[in-house]
Amino acid sequence: MSALLALDPIAIGDLIWAPLLIILLKVVAIFALGLLVTMFMVWFERKAIAGMGNRIGPNKAGPWGLLQTLADGIKLFFKEDLLPDRADRFVFKLAPYLAFVPAFLVWSVIPLGGDFSDGKNGLVEWFGHTTRVQLADPPVGILLFMALSSVAVYGIMLAGWSSGSKYPLLGSVRASAQMVSYEAALGLSIATVLLMAGTLSTSGIVGNQSGFADWHVVSTGIVPFIIFMLAATAEMNRPPFDLVEAEQELVGGFNTEYSSIRFGLFFLAEFMNTVTMSGIIVTLFFGGPQGLFDIPVVPGAIEGTLWFIIKVLIFLYVYVWMRATLPRFRYDQLMDLGWKILIPASLGWFMLMAVLQLGRDEGWNRGVVGVIAAVVVAGCAALMSTAVRVSRANRDREGATF
Repeated sequence: MSALLALDPIAIGDLIWAPLLIILLKVVAIFALGLLVTMFMVWFERKAIAGMGNRIGPNKAGPWGLLQTLADGIKLFFKEDLLPDRADRFVFKLAPYLAFVPAFLVWSVIPLGGDFSDGKNGLVEWFGHTTRVQLADPPVGILLFMALSSVAVYGIMLAGWSSGSKYPLLGSVRASAQMVSYEAALGLSIATVLLMAGTLSTSGIVGNQSGFADWHVVSTGIVPFIIFMLAATAEMNRPPFDLVEAEQELVGGFNTEYSSIRFGLFFLAEFMNTVTMSGIIVTLFFGGPQGLFDIPVVPGAIEGTLWFIIKVLIFLYVYVWMRATLPRFRYDQLMDLGWKILIPASLGWFMLMAVLQLGRDEGWNRGVVGVIAAVVVAGCAALMSTAVRVSRANRDREGATF
C-alpha cells in the first residue's frame, strides 16, 4: 500500500483515520484546485489578450469579469448535445475524457509546496503527521508525467476519427504527427534534467535545486529548457503551433462536431494543460517550490507554495503573450522545427552534458573535455546543416512530388 501511495511518509505504517483523511483531503484539494485554476486561466488569458489588443475583455459577470468562465460553463451545460449520424457513438463520447483526465492526473506528482530548507526535503507537519505537499511521489514520477502527456493525444485523435467527418479527421491526423515530432525532443530535454538530478522522483528533482546556481535551467545550460518550452507548446497545440484546430483550414479541427459539455471538456483540457505544463516546467527547471530568498514572517511550507504560484503565474503570462503576438506556423515549418532542429539539438546537448558529467566524475581535465565536446557538437551541427541544405537544393531542382 505504501508503494502505491508513493513514498509519502504518512503512508508508512498503519493507515488509521487521520492519515487516510489527510490523503483524502489532498485528493479533494487537487481536484478543486484544478477546476479553479482552469477557470482562472480562461479569464486570465482573455483579460491579458484584451489588454494587449487595447480592448476591455470580460468585465460584466462578477468583479472584473471573474465569473465569466463560470457563466460560459453553465451555458455549455444547457446547450443541445449533438451526436453526428456517422459517428462512432462510444468513442465519440469517450474522447473528451481522454483529453481532460490526464491533465488532472499529472497534478498528483507535482510538488505544490513544502519546506526544502535545512535538509527537510519538502516534508511538512500536518495535524501531527509528516507528509508532502503533493498527492504522490512515486520513484518514477516524471515517467508518469510523460506517459500521461502521451495518452492525452489519443483524446484528440479519437475525437477526430470518431466524428465521421473529414475536417475533424484531418485535425486528428495532424495531432498524431505533431505529437510524434515533438515527443522525442521533449523526452530528450527531460533526460538532460534527469542526468543532472540523478532521480526520476519529482520531489527529488526539486530537492536537487537548492540554490539558483543549482536550478536546472542554469546547470543544464538553458538549452534543454528552451527545447522543452517549444516542444511542450507544440504538445499542447498552443499558438503558434495550433495546427490541429486551424480554423482557417479545418473549420474547427478535431472538435468541429462537438457541442455542449463535451466541447467544454476539450476547452477545459486545453487550458488545464497550459497550467499543468507550467507547473512541470517550474518543477523541472526552476526549483519548484524552492525560492530565491526567504520571505519574512511566512512559514517555510507556505513560503514554498507562494514561490510555486509566482513561478507558475510567470509562465502562464508567457504562454498568453505568445498566443497574442506570434503568427501560426505553416505545417512544413512545424515539422522542420521538430525534426531538423529540436530533436538533433536536444540529442546533441544531452550527449554533451553526459560527457561533461562523466569527465567530472572521472576527474578528467575539464578544459580538454569541453573543447573536444564542443568541436564534436559543432561538427555534427555542420553536417546536419549541410544535409538539410543539400536536401532542399535537390527538392527545388526536382520539383514537388505532389
